[in-house]
Amino acid sequence: MATKEDNLKSIISHAKEYGFVFQSSEIYDGLSAVYDYGQMGAELKKNIKEYWWKAMVNMHENIVGLDSAIFMHPTTWKASGHVDAFSDPLIDNKDSNKRYRADVLIEEHAEKIRLKIEKDVAKGIKRFGDDFDETQFRATNPNVLRNQTKIDDINSRYKTAMDADDLAAIKILIEDLGIACPISGSKNWTDVKQFNLMFSTEIGAVAEAANTIYLRPETAQGIFVNYLNVQKSGRMKIPFGIAQIGKAFRNEIVARQFIFRMREFEQMEMQFFVRPGEEMKWYEYWKEQRVKWHQSLGIDKKYYRFHDHIKLAHYANAACDIEFDFPMGFKELEGIHSRTDFDLKQHEEHSGKKLQYFDPEINESYVPYVVETSVGLDRTFLAIMSAAYTEEKLENDTERTVLKLPAFLAPVKVAIMPLTRKDGLPEKAREILNTLKFDYNCNYDEKDSPGKRYRRQDAIGTPYCVMVDHQTLEDDTVTIRDRDTMEQERVAISEIEAILKDKLDIRKVLS
Repeated sequence: MATKEDNLKSIISHAKEYGFVFQSSEIYDGLSAVYDYGQMGAELKKNIKEYWWKAMVNMHENIVGLDSAIFMHPTTWKASGHVDAFSDPLIDNKDSNKRYRADVLIEEHAEKIRLKIEKDVAKGIKRFGDDFDETQFRATNPNVLRNQTKIDDINSRYKTAMDADDLAAIKILIEDLGIACPISGSKNWTDVKQFNLMFSTEIGAVAEAANTIYLRPETAQGIFVNYLNVQKSGRMKIPFGIAQIGKAFRNEIVARQFIFRMREFEQMEMQFFVRPGEEMKWYEYWKEQRVKWHQSLGIDKKYYRFHDHIKLAHYANAACDIEFDFPMGFKELEGIHSRTDFDLKQHEEHSGKKLQYFDPEINESYVPYVVETSVGLDRTFLAIMSAAYTEEKLENDTERTVLKLPAFLAPVKVAIMPLTRKDGLPEKAREILNTLKFDYNCNYDEKDSPGKRYRRQDAIGTPYCVMVDHQTLEDDTVTIRDRDTMEQERVAISEIEAILKDKLDIRKVLS
């Protein structure tokens, strides 16, 4: 039976073979935790971005877009706290010489205990069926209660240590839990150290006169320093949001697990500016809206869960993650944070400029509070690929690998195939292609048998294939094949556009 780890290996292999993701600089043996998106990956990534932008900006009258620069004045990062506090707790195993994030080791240990609880619950469901009361079982079962107490104790000790910045206590917690290095199996750990994640570089023509600047570790600060420009030029009234898609850079301690944790990645963020005192109302609102967006992709709800932060960031008064059940287990997909007025007040102090909003409804000026939604584009890409990747056994004892991507996100929407390369079929197929390519990314495929071509399109997630055969020349009909059901239907060429519009219309998903 394939493990989740095997599943991740299969996805990585499939992503390379079919042009979704390549290791960066592969001909030079690659660059750790940096990846390039191939021809199919670039299309899928673009489609995810467009769907997020439509949902966040185009569907809201009070949210607008921004594209801020990657380079920012270095004082920006002093004000935001990144220069002094943007770090992760690092720990090394002395036997394997492998480096780990101490917080991730602790979280993964707690997750193993949680999975024991889920295993007990699954046994109860199997044994009692519809008569099973899951809520009562979780509240009374001795095994569940004992394991939940362990998790609560771990979380409590970890939060206390992090709040006190007590790195020695974090090491003691790792030792008390008996956490071993996954590589060496040993528990021979170094002390825990803080590791700043920002990449620095120099700007200026002369090295001696150069200023140290940073590659931005998040896109949010570009929004904060432009908030007043956007508000005034757009005559925005609170509450309003500013959305942005852009690259960010972090010198990650442990950059493994494919595109889940990379040193160069892309974020889709929205900062929502609200009246002080109303932030929690909007925090709950955006939690609900964002999980609805993820579920609109058609992925089973069981893949998602909320996880409240144990240790809040220095700027937050509430924070949670939408976690996704990746092949590596449940991990953060999107963060929703109530950032208070921390960022804007810090920028006020460090810049000497007023960043207040005059609210005509209450005749008062104030620094707005901010609710943030921040989702990783690369992680969303991996989540969609993970849920879509399917190995199917068919009735005739053959197998197929199919990417059951949401049809409106698929890199190629329709493949046009002439049955043979002669008798005028290629010319007729290209006529259809030239009609459809204005609205859809199409693929023309005439090589190999129809069966092999269908498998190729299944593997890249193409929802529909149009086969042009000799009957087409007689009556202007073609066969449309559905990727998921493999069912084929004979339709008139004149009907193809209407059928595709009905099947692929993004408006249905947005509404």
